[in-house]
Amino acid sequence: MSSNGTSTPESQLDPIVVQSDRTSYSNEYITSKFVNRGADVTVVEGQYIVTPTEKPVEFQTARQVAKTGLMMIGWGGNNGSTLSATILANRHNIIWHTKSGVQQPNYIGSLLRASTVRIGADPATGKDVHVPISDVMPMVHPNDLVLGGWDISGFRMDDAMKRSQVLDWDLQRQVMPHMAALGKPLPSIYYPDFIAANQEARADNVLPGTDKQAHLEHIRQDIRNFKAEHGLDRVVVFWTANTERYSDIIPGVNDTATNLLAAIKGSHPRYPLHAIRRRAILEGEPFVNGAPQNTFVPGVIELAERHQSFIGGDDLKSGQTKLKSVFAEFLVNAGIKPLSIASYNHLGNNDGQNLSAERQFKSKEISKSSVVDDMVSANALLFKPPQAGAPAGSKEAKGEHPDHVIVIKYVPAVGDSKRAIDEYYSEIFCGGRSTINIFNECEDSLLATPLILDLAILTELLTRAPLVKPGTDVVNSLNRQRNALETFLKACIGLEGSSDLLLETRIW
Repeated sequence: MSSNGTSTPESQLDPIVVQSDRTSYSNEYITSKFVNRGADVTVVEGQYIVTPTEKPVEFQTARQVAKTGLMMIGWGGNNGSTLSATILANRHNIIWHTKSGVQQPNYIGSLLRASTVRIGADPATGKDVHVPISDVMPMVHPNDLVLGGWDISGFRMDDAMKRSQVLDWDLQRQVMPHMAALGKPLPSIYYPDFIAANQEARADNVLPGTDKQAHLEHIRQDIRNFKAEHGLDRVVVFWTANTERYSDIIPGVNDTATNLLAAIKGSHPRYPLHAIRRRAILEGEPFVNGAPQNTFVPGVIELAERHQSFIGGDDLKSGQTKLKSVFAEFLVNAGIKPLSIASYNHLGNNDGQNLSAERQFKSKEISKSSVVDDMVSANALLFKPPQAGAPAGSKEAKGEHPDHVIVIKYVPAVGDSKRAIDEYYSEIFCGGRSTINIFNECEDSLLATPLILDLAILTELLTRAPLVKPGTDVVNSLNRQRNALETFLKACIGLEGSSDLLLETRIW
């Protein structure tokens, strides 16, 4: 039986079997043949010359799901403690009372566990058949993840959960013994130059000294020990700690893998907390970045390629930014021209306190400001494209963009309940103007936690499946991201991507 998408599956049998000469199954692999159809486009004297292309591709995906550990950097923070508690609540089927009634544990908010994909139609009725995305390919279940990690705070995980003040008290009360059994996070690395000064009071669980090579070896041993202690096949290392300040790309320090390793060995003073990421790469384990700092400097990318380690991520798109990646695309695709996007939010958790520091906020601002770039560049009818030969760094070189302002304020009283306000000011027909305001209130960590689960699970899958081509442009549109994921997963089992052409309903 397949899972319902939100709770533990009753069986580990393949919920989907494709009967086709393009798909074959062995005890070890699912092998599929797929034709990637596209088009080459050239422009000749203002005319677009389009040549359809077809490229046969063979996907081979290991069927055995690895026994997977999730080691979080910032494990004792709001996201890490909330994720751990909710996995334990699901694993032990803890039911709790809220002011609205009885609450069952679930994975709502997870793309993989709580959303579906169309795989075809029932020939008897003509009705579409939808299945949970997690059923398309063999994936680790969140309940089976082995949890661990590092934190600069030495609070035990049950105390960290209480400090976060995210979950209902009755759930905290019941899950507390399970959280206490997790113990406290491993000591982490603390380089004050890269962390907001307001975090110093929490830093009571740090590795001593300033020898960065010794820190590297210590963290690598932590990963080995965790893997051996729990008999793991794979460890996903996930950054869910606070935002660091932005890192300069320094020639001779972090511009190549060789220079990067030399900078670590020499304890270079401008070498940041990217340390744990390098440790994961050197151990051959995947690393996912859930914060907006520029983690993947050229030296890190080269190091990951050298060790064939999976890396990915540029902040979590959970609330305001997720909505923006949908709504801005809606406006542009509707032929409406956004002139300005003004985003304000305030929150009172530790993430908000950290972002109240100017250098940490700058990392966030840089990351969030590019979220509409791909949508804008796709429509040269509304926005002037970059001009060839324009001076580097000029507006003409970047092309026309909406004015985009981002403000984040720390308001302790609201805790984890973030308030976000967005104003979209747009040009409409014949010089008209439209203003749309959106107010969004949400528990920040309850939106972010399912994303961490999805990314960790997909990361494990992608260690058994094909990887993205180096140098591929970033796609921010949420609709395109989801469609790409859906199409990729279906291609791995020999199915065509989703189409709304619906020829079966239009011709007969």
